[in-house]
Amino acid sequence: MKPSSPSEPSDLSHASHASRWLDTGCRPPQRVPEGTDAAIEYVAQALGHPVYARWTLTVLKRGCPSLADAKREHPAVFALLLEHDAAVEYWERGRLRVVPESTAPSAATVLERVLRQHRRRFRLAGPNDTPGDAPDGALSSMPHAVTEEAALMAALVAPAWLARAGRFANAVVLTNTLGVADDAQAVRLFLRERASHSPHTLRAYVTELRRLAAWCTRERLGPFSDLTRQDLMAYRDEVQAPHAGADGNARRAAPATVSRALAVVSSLYAWWHRTGYLSINPAEGLAAGRRARMTWTPVRFLPAAALTHCDAVAAGDAPVDVLPTVWARRRAIWALYRFAGVRLAELVWNEALALPRIQVDDARQWTLHIIGKGSKQRAIPLPSACLPALRAYRRVRGLPGDPPPGERLPLVHSERGRALGASGLYDEVRAVFALAATRLPPGESAMRAALEGASTHWLRHGYARTLVVDHRVPLPVAQALLGHASVQTTAAYARTDGTQLRDFVEGSFPRPLYALFATAI
Repeated sequence: MKPSSPSEPSDLSHASHASRWLDTGCRPPQRVPEGTDAAIEYVAQALGHPVYARWTLTVLKRGCPSLADAKREHPAVFALLLEHDAAVEYWERGRLRVVPESTAPSAATVLERVLRQHRRRFRLAGPNDTPGDAPDGALSSMPHAVTEEAALMAALVAPAWLARAGRFANAVVLTNTLGVADDAQAVRLFLRERASHSPHTLRAYVTELRRLAAWCTRERLGPFSDLTRQDLMAYRDEVQAPHAGADGNARRAAPATVSRALAVVSSLYAWWHRTGYLSINPAEGLAAGRRARMTWTPVRFLPAAALTHCDAVAAGDAPVDVLPTVWARRRAIWALYRFAGVRLAELVWNEALALPRIQVDDARQWTLHIIGKGSKQRAIPLPSACLPALRAYRRVRGLPGDPPPGERLPLVHSERGRALGASGLYDEVRAVFALAATRLPPGESAMRAALEGASTHWLRHGYARTLVVDHRVPLPVAQALLGHASVQTTAAYARTDGTQLRDFVEGSFPRPLYALFATAI
């Protein structure tokens, strides 16, 4: 039965384009990406939970090593796919529902409902919300705009619940280096120092703190500084325990979800204790971060044939409906994400630091300097394969092919001549995927589906897999190139291909040794 909500407007024409919605949780606020698929992925990352996904057995098997693993990780989806060709998993009123595709609402309908349910953060653009002179992808002047931190703090929990201190809060001014006397101010300072470097990290932290606050409210506990070690152990058990899904079957949260929830809570209490706001750290040892990282395996990959096809499309002539200048820019953006393995936000221009920037040595070799997670800068050597597209784009802009020393210009410009924002960069990469999908033979349905669901982060996963699996780059080197905080995250890519492990085993036990052993027997 198709879900319905009589309180929602039946006329969707005003919100038919996702880009008419504004995300006021960003600083500065920006439009939701154009296109349903791009908007769904953006909103899912912003809110920290899935929004809409279409499942088939092919898609399910692609993300799981075996059908047994698929059944264990997605029981409701697996059960439906035994009787139906496709199933849809979508977010409705605070939980995920799984229904046959024939009875599911459309992706656009689900997207609009989710946007309307989060009115504190998303709103329809008004007549005065024209980008005007603001950089692409952002609105610099909004009469009702709020800062990201304030919006997220307001969404975290009722201020009165946090605006007090618990039994473990340190009232001694000399040792409480934060200089605050309640949890609300202490949480705000924690988010500002530990999560403000990335909007996605900030949203993820607030999502997990809201989860903890909701549990405290149900258990009549709190505030955070009043929780004992026993309380936090009980919360850990709650996060790890199976919960009833939309179909009534019990299902456990994914290991990565559990790891993130506990890591954020542990980080909060550890930081509070280090800064003197807490007299003790009741969350010591709460998170099993190392174990979770060891079990995480990246699954969002494009096949090598699909990447080769996309490279060929990007290297070809511009489509008839695309201006040569726009096509040159699109090719340059594709080359940077394809051959540098950067995150989406790492190519967004930072005026204060003049990053990202290109440094060229005496041999005309290029190095990309960026700022990544944790405000950490890193240098990425660019392979010569991507330099022609970058040089061609610079010449189209009227710049020399090689950046001169001390150049302080954004790598990528919008049509108005300003720096292109995250949404604009994302759209350009998606445009290459979309064009590549249209140029596939009719029988390549699986590759077409993969290209239609791919994003910039898929290119990052492909870059990492090329280093770790295909060319067996030492893990510390790959870790430095990718900007991973833990080498275990980098090592996870080695688990995506069993051939590497087999080669190691074969090399360790050569055939002559085995022949001697067999003769002895």
